[in-house]
Amino acid sequence: MRLSETNKAWLLLLPAFLFLLLPIYGLLSALWSSLRVNGTFSISVYQQLLARDAFWGSLIYSLRIAIVATLLSLGFGLLFTRTFTEYINKTSGKLAAWIPMLFPHFVWGYLVLLLFQQSGFISYMAFQMGIIDSREAFPILTNDKSGFGMILTYMGKEIPFVILMLLPIYTQQNTHYQDLVQTLGGNRWHSFKDAEWPWIFPVLLETGVILFSFIFSAYEIPYLLGATFPEMISILTYDWFYSGDWSERPLAFAAMISTSIIIGIIAWIGFSLMNRKRWLLTKGNR
Repeated sequence: MRLSETNKAWLLLLPAFLFLLLPIYGLLSALWSSLRVNGTFSISVYQQLLARDAFWGSLIYSLRIAIVATLLSLGFGLLFTRTFTEYINKTSGKLAAWIPMLFPHFVWGYLVLLLFQQSGFISYMAFQMGIIDSREAFPILTNDKSGFGMILTYMGKEIPFVILMLLPIYTQQNTHYQDLVQTLGGNRWHSFKDAEWPWIFPVLLETGVILFSFIFSAYEIPYLLGATFPEMISILTYDWFYSGDWSERPLAFAAMISTSIIIGIIAWIGFSLMNRKRWLLTKGNR
C-alpha cells in the first residue's frame, strides 16, 4: 500500500514531533509546578517572583547582555559578509568561518578567560612589554558587571553564524538593482538601503531572534564568565532550583516560564515582521 503525499509529509515530520516532546513536557511540567501551591491552583508564586528585586535586576541585566551581544554580532557579521564575500565564498574563506562554529560555547568562553582575565595571557604580555606596571593594573574584563567577557565570547561564536546565514544572500543577489541605483545618481548608502537591505533584513531578523533567544537563556557562559552580582536569569534560576531552601524551587519554575514567555513574544514579533517583509518582497513592494 502506497502512502499518499500527505501521509509521507506527516511521516517525515514525526521525528521532529518526537524530539519536541521532551522540551514541551518540561515546559508544561514547570508551568504546572509554578501554579500549584499546597495542592491548590494559585498564582502566588508569580506574585512573589514579581516582588523580588533580584529577579528584576537579573532580568534587566540579561536583556541588556542579550540585546548588546546580538546587535554587535549582527552588525559585525553583516560588515564582514559585505566586505569579504568573494573571499568567504572560497573554500578557505568558508573554513575560516566554519572553524569557530566547531567549538562549543564553553570552550570559546574558556579561551576568552585565558586571554583576558587579569592573570591571563594578554595581561602577562602587557606587563612584560611595560605597558602596565603590574598585572593587577590590567582592567577587569572577565567576571565583570559590564558583561564584557560574555559579550566578547558570544560575538566570537555568533559572528561566524551570522556570516553563514547572510552569505547565500550576497552570493545570489542580483546586482542589477545596485546598477540601477547608481544609474539614477544614488550613492553607496542608497545602494545599500534600496538594493541590499530589503533582501537581508528578513534574514537578519530571523538570525537575531535565534541569537537573542539562545544568549538570553544560556547558562554555561554566564556561569564561566558572569559576575556574582548581578546574575544572568539562567544563573539565578539555577540557584533557586538547587538551593537548600525548597520554598524557592517554585520561584525557579516561575522564572523559567517567564523567560520562555519573553522569548516567545519576541520570536512572534520577529517572525511576524519577517514574514510580512518577505510577503511585500514577493509583491514587489519594499
